[in-house]
Amino acid sequence: MGLIYDVTDENFEEIVVEKSYERPVVIDFWAPWCGPCRVLKPILEKLSGEYGFVLAKINTDENPHIAQEFGVSGIPDVRIFMNGKEVERFVGALPEPKLREVLSKYIKSEADKLLDQAKMEFMAGNLSKAEEIYEKLLEEYPENKKITIEAAQFFIREGRLDKAQELLNSIKEYHKEYFSKAQALKELINFKSWCEEMKPENELDRLLKEGACLTLQEKYKEALDKFLKVVQLDKTYKDEAGRKSMVAVFNLLGESSPLTKEYRKKLAMWLY
Repeated sequence: MGLIYDVTDENFEEIVVEKSYERPVVIDFWAPWCGPCRVLKPILEKLSGEYGFVLAKINTDENPHIAQEFGVSGIPDVRIFMNGKEVERFVGALPEPKLREVLSKYIKSEADKLLDQAKMEFMAGNLSKAEEIYEKLLEEYPENKKITIEAAQFFIREGRLDKAQELLNSIKEYHKEYFSKAQALKELINFKSWCEEMKPENELDRLLKEGACLTLQEKYKEALDKFLKVVQLDKTYKDEAGRKSMVAVFNLLGESSPLTKEYRKKLAMWLY
């Protein structure tokens, strides 16, 4: 459970410094007139409950001395304290997925702990237990699209494609940070069909089938090599299946992935 405090000059040492030896403290420098601060406030308060950190809210209008001491020049300005020291800072209203990414470097939420447990159960072959955990997470955190994505991946692996499709359809275009990955996972449903049902009639079919199976196994580099070979042999084959499959893998990996960057360049060399 998170704790939320209004922090002033008088209680800063007690709330921020001392409590940071017990659990992480997130300082939110804000002001009533700041629009982005109002956007960030409810997200931080929600995440405080999920991650169990102390949220220390500092009104810079009422506490200019603290803001000056920390060199605050723009708000919202957020700092993370652990063991009496600042370990992270950012300025501006980050979207919730990015906030989770930052927090997860230092703290695991209860949901993240359960996701880790579900993955371990799956890897150990305890599929019914893994499914039970995913169902619990979906019920308790219906708005957490990271959980929706990971649960959909599990159901795809288990061949429950209708369930996976239902989950993925709940992710809309305005869920910007998750939409492209959801679309890519819909392609995974096609990959599962190729992997299990395709009867190759030629070399290109064989490469597509092998690439699909490798993608499902999360062997992404090997899969990209197979799909790139299809592009090299016939980039128009089956409505550009090679190119589209590579793009689906890029979306699964994300734009920051070294594999995405490497193979986008290779794909471009053969397309243009």
